[in-house]
Amino acid sequence: MKNYQTMIEALNDLKERGFTLDFNLANGVLHNSTADISLSPDDFEICELHRFEGMSDPTDNSILYAIKSDKYNIKGVFVDGYGVYSDDVSEALLRKLNTPS
Repeated sequence: MKNYQTMIEALNDLKERGFTLDFNLANGVLHNSTADISLSPDDFEICELHRFEGMSDPTDNSILYAIKSDKYNIKGVFVDGYGVYSDDVSEALLRKLNTPS
């Protein structure tokens, strides 16, 4: 797995490698509005995980997940802050994000 200096560098490289969809949390699943795809925890696997810390503020942390779904034949990314999950995240999704394969 590559070691990236910045989130932008990682996102650009992942996009070049086919991780083209951007996912967000919505109603306990990962959702991409462009393709209108919602992924439950069983629908995807985490291929890579990259952690980034803010340059000026060490509490400004984020995690970049590179994910793929064989069910939908897609690859994409999901970005979230350390432990900053909204109330609508399902327990199963939270467990999957905290224990990538």
